[in-house]
This record gives sequence, structure tokens and C-alpha cells, in this order.
Amino acid sequence: MMQTPYEHKIFSRFDPTGKEQLGDLAMRLLEEQKNTWPMCGTGYASLDAVQIKEIQCNGYDIKVQFNPKRIVSSAAKVDPKSIAERKCFLCVPHLPGEQKGVLVEQDGERFLVLCNPMPIFRAHYTISHVDHRPQEIEPFLETMMLFARWLAPRFSVFYNGPKCGASAPDHMHFQAAPKSGIPIEIETQKPDRRHVIRDSGSGKTLLLKNLGRTIVVAESADPLETASIVRDILFRLQEVQHGHAEPLINLIATRDDDGMTRAILFPRSKHRPDVFFKEGDEKLLISPAAVDIGGLVVTPLEHDFHRVNAHLMESIFFEVSLDQTLVESVL
Repeated sequence: MMQTPYEHKIFSRFDPTGKEQLGDLAMRLLEEQKNTWPMCGTGYASLDAVQIKEIQCNGYDIKVQFNPKRIVSSAAKVDPKSIAERKCFLCVPHLPGEQKGVLVEQDGERFLVLCNPMPIFRAHYTISHVDHRPQEIEPFLETMMLFARWLAPRFSVFYNGPKCGASAPDHMHFQAAPKSGIPIEIETQKPDRRHVIRDSGSGKTLLLKNLGRTIVVAESADPLETASIVRDILFRLQEVQHGHAEPLINLIATRDDDGMTRAILFPRSKHRPDVFFKEGDEKLLISPAAVDIGGLVVTPLEHDFHRVNAHLMESIFFEVSLDQTLVESVL
């Protein structure tokens, strides 16, 4: 068998038809990497010092996490010039020497499940395409929903658009977090939150109500049907988001205990709120991506952690979300 250029980076391989679960392989990888890769071990040890507070907003609750290690992601320069001038940190030749991953092949596409060395969660992964290609969800919707099924019941999968929080907008990747670690996952199943827009019998499209930002849910027992519904939603959102290669979105996919594969979409009007760009004490280093707009807001600066309150977060969510009335009319 001819060796691949990334053979030395493979910790193990996942076979969707085999008995071993991808979530179990990922956990084995994490334990190995914490022991053999100092940067990873230090990153997870730093979670012991993370602070969390809960905030009651108007009709919903959120969590705020003070996590200094996330400064690299929150303050990342993602303009075209900065991206062009730096090495892609997800390309195999640029991965740290000790970093390894679980190889997953699906329909000719190859991904490495890698441990994130600057974690938000006790188990946090980057699922990176082996090849260098742009961050673009449409060709990989089915892949993302299958990852949600393969990683269940341990993990959920999330995607940040190239202009909605992805710190590597030039390299296709997802991330994975412990299931229900992002608060919005729990809200999707509450009957009083759910407003069904369309029901085909095999799948549904819903809006979630009274959560301070626009949230669309696609769900089906068949992950490929969920992907199809999401593709239709993206097509419709493109009608009101001209000038972007893909609609501004964040996306979370999870396989729930009821057998449903759910995709939670956050249609966005912009990436960063105005307070991110202010000077001095008025500046707030919050750059909402899927985890944040999903209800776990990460602040890398302690000053911001203590300053954040309900009014600020309600304003930020409203500012960066696409208008819900507009989204409902388009869908």
C-alpha cells in the first residue's frame, strides 16, 4: 500500500461499518495527546482556571466563560491580506510535530479529527479536511450530518462560516464539542420554543421563539434528509444575502436521543459587533461564533468577563443576527 503524505499523522482510522465508535476513538486520541503533546496537555490543564457565570436575559439564559487561551481565536485577523500572509495552521505540513488525528474517509473526502489545543470544552476537536480548500459548507452538508451521527451520543458538530467566526476561513473544517455543551441544543426540544414553518412528513423546518436572536432548525430521522433541508434553507437565505459566497451562518448539528438529526442555523447580518472595534474601555473583545451565539459566550479578557451583562449580550445578539421576520418570510 502506498503511503499517504499524512500517514505519520494518523493515530487511528474510523470505519463507519465497524464496531468502534468515532466518539470513543476521539476520547482515546485526547488522552494520548494530553500525555504526548505538551501544548495540548497545557491547554486542557488551563481549563481548571476557567471561570463561568450565568446571565438571565429577556426570556432566556446564557453562560459566559472567561478563557484567556481563546484570545488567539477571538482576536484572529481574518481579512484576506492577513490570511494570505500566514501559513495555514490546519494544513498537514504545518501541524505541530506531536499532533495526530483520527482519519475519517467519506465519499472520497478525507478528514482528520484533531484535538484542539486551546479548548473551550473538556473535549474539543477540530475536524479538518486533509486537503487545503476553502471553508464552504454546501459541498459538505451530508458529511457534517454524518459526523453528527458518528460522534453521537458523545459529541455534537459545529461549523463557523468563513465570515462568521472561522479563524481558518481558507481551510475547510468543522469542530466538535460535548453533546449539549452548547446551551441552544437543549432549547431546540422545548415545545414552547418551536414554531414549525414546514413539515414534509420526513423532515421539518422550524424557527425557535423568544431567544433574542434568529435561529432556524432543520430536523429529520435521516441525516441526509436533514442535509437536504439545510441546503434548501441556505438557497433561500442567499436571496437576501447578496455579495457573499455563502450565506452568513453558524451551524450546529447533533444526533439526539429521540433519533433526530438536528441542524441549528444562525443566520447572521455581520460577524463582529460594533463594540469589538471600539477603543479603550468601550471595547469588548467578543467575536460571536457558533458556540457564543449558541449560548456559551467566550471572553478571553477578565475585564470583559466581569463587564458583560444581560443588556450587552441582548444588544450583541440582536446586532449580529439577520432579522427574524425577514428570515421567516424567505423560508
